[in-house]
Amino acid sequence: HVDLMELPILKTWPEDGGPYVTLPLVFTRHPETGARNCGMYRLQRYDRNTLGFHVHTHHTGAEHLRRYAALGHKRMPVAVAVGAAPAVTFAAVCPLPPGVDEMLFAAFLQGCPVDLVRCRTVPLHVPATAEFVIEGFVDVDERRREGPFGDHTGFYSLADDYPVLHVTAITHRKDAVYPATIVGIPPMEDFYMGGASVKLFLPIFKMNFPEIVDIALPAEGVFHNLVFVSIKKTYPMQAYKIMHGLWGMGQMMFTKYIVVVDDDVDVHNTSEVLFRLCANTDPQRDSIFTKGPADVLDHATSEIAIGSKLGIDATKKLPGEGFKRPWPPLIKMDAAVTARVEKLFNP
Repeated sequence: HVDLMELPILKTWPEDGGPYVTLPLVFTRHPETGARNCGMYRLQRYDRNTLGFHVHTHHTGAEHLRRYAALGHKRMPVAVAVGAAPAVTFAAVCPLPPGVDEMLFAAFLQGCPVDLVRCRTVPLHVPATAEFVIEGFVDVDERRREGPFGDHTGFYSLADDYPVLHVTAITHRKDAVYPATIVGIPPMEDFYMGGASVKLFLPIFKMNFPEIVDIALPAEGVFHNLVFVSIKKTYPMQAYKIMHGLWGMGQMMFTKYIVVVDDDVDVHNTSEVLFRLCANTDPQRDSIFTKGPADVLDHATSEIAIGSKLGIDATKKLPGEGFKRPWPPLIKMDAAVTARVEKLFNP
C-alpha cells in the first residue's frame, strides 16, 4: 500500500509548488563502486506515489544518476529515511570530503555505529531507527516540473525540471513522529546547523591552511554567498592564496564573496569585519574577480549554476603588496574607557 497523501507533508509558503518533504535523508549508491551517499534533497509531493527529486547537478546523488544513465541502466534505486538520530541527520548536510561515508561520520559523532536495515523493495540500507522510510526508483530519462519553493535564500527558487521519484513502498515505526524543518529568510534552523558545520570542520581547513584562525558564514550570506576568514598573515599576497584555496574546497566553490581579515578581528562580529573592510582596502588594489561554479539556487547569476566571485583582502598591507606608505596603528581602548564611552552614548 503506497499513499503519500497519508503523510503530513508540509506546504510552508503560499507560492510553494506543493507540499515538500524538507528533512529527508536520501540514500543512493554508485552503480560501479557501490559507494553509498546520503544527502538532503527536498522532495515535492506530486500525488500518491511520486515525488519531485530536487538534486542539483553538483550533488553526489546527481552524479550517481548520471553514472546509471551512462551504464545503460533505466532506473536508479533510492531510499528516503525521514526521522533518524540527530547525528545521522546532521551528517547528511555536512560538507564531507569526497569518499567519506555519511553513516561512518555519524557513527563518529554519536560514538557508536549507525544500525542499518535493508529496504523491502530496493537494494539499499537505511537507519533502523528511522520514523518513516520511502522506497522507490528514479527513471534516468524522466523529468517533471518541480517548484517553486520558498528556500533558505529568502527567495522562492523558481520552478524547473527535475527527476521524479516513483515510490514503491512506505514503512514506518509504530506511533511514528514526522519531522520537518522550515527554511526561509535567515536566520532559521538551517543557519544554526550550518554554523555547527563550520565549527566542526574548521580544524580540517586549518590542516590545509595553517594560517587560518577562524571562519564565519554570516546569516546574510545564506551559507554560500559570503565568507569571512581571519588569518595570521606573514607574507605578501597570502590573503589571495586563502581565497583561491577556499574556492577549491568542496561546497566552498559556491561562495560569491570572500573577505579576508587579520587575526585580531572577530569574524563572527559582522560590524567589526565591515569596519576593517571599509578602512583597510583600496577597492581596485585589494579586490579580485574570478569565475566558477555557482549554487543552483543563486537567482542572480546570468546562467544557472555558473557565475563570478569576488575576493577582498582587508588585511594590513605589506610593502610587497604595492603599499609604500606607513600603516597607521589602530586606536585601542581599554575596558574602562570603552565602558565610559558606551555609558555616554547609551545612558
